[in-house]
Amino acid sequence: MKYLLTALAALTLLTCAAYGKAEQGEPKAPVAAYLLPGAPVFNISISDFRERFNHDNPTLQLNEFRAIEVNDPKVLLLRAATKINENLYASAALERATLKIKSIQITWLPIQGPEQANARAKALAWMKALINHFNPNYSAQQSANLLTKLLSAGKNKSYYAQTEGALRYVVADDGEKGLTFAVEPVKLVLSEALENSNQ
Repeated sequence: MKYLLTALAALTLLTCAAYGKAEQGEPKAPVAAYLLPGAPVFNISISDFRERFNHDNPTLQLNEFRAIEVNDPKVLLLRAATKINENLYASAALERATLKIKSIQITWLPIQGPEQANARAKALAWMKALINHFNPNYSAQQSANLLTKLLSAGKNKSYYAQTEGALRYVVADDGEKGLTFAVEPVKLVLSEALENSNQ
């Protein structure tokens, strides 16, 4: 249960980053796209996603996602998370009625000391695998190049979104508190507004 709370905190990091804080004259950040009414979903349930991801990535196996229940019928999203290791989590925002994915996320909680470089490399491998899952025609190098470009553009930003084709990539870089990388389906009307509000 403890790791689910950590994963929920990680998912909340991205949500809160997208909500932003309007402090004395600062522009308010956009609302996370998957929270908006009518936001699109991937045409795949979380269990099917896990099965396909594990099949395609035999060395990167996702454990079963556990739902984090909210007892509020007005909340149309269900959050689910799974622990990858002590400082790496996968989480998802799901359409409650269908369990289809609105946002799939990998969050790395940085560690200090000699293991940091190795832990970061593992986190990046998972993020690249997520890119590859949704871009099966990409080579490993193309996925690595795209991830490098996205993380560089999103460095030290509480919310950065970039759309490529039918996908939106989101980076929430909160420094020592964590780094979240997400992939979401695009509804073109939403994507243009979000890209125009990168911080």
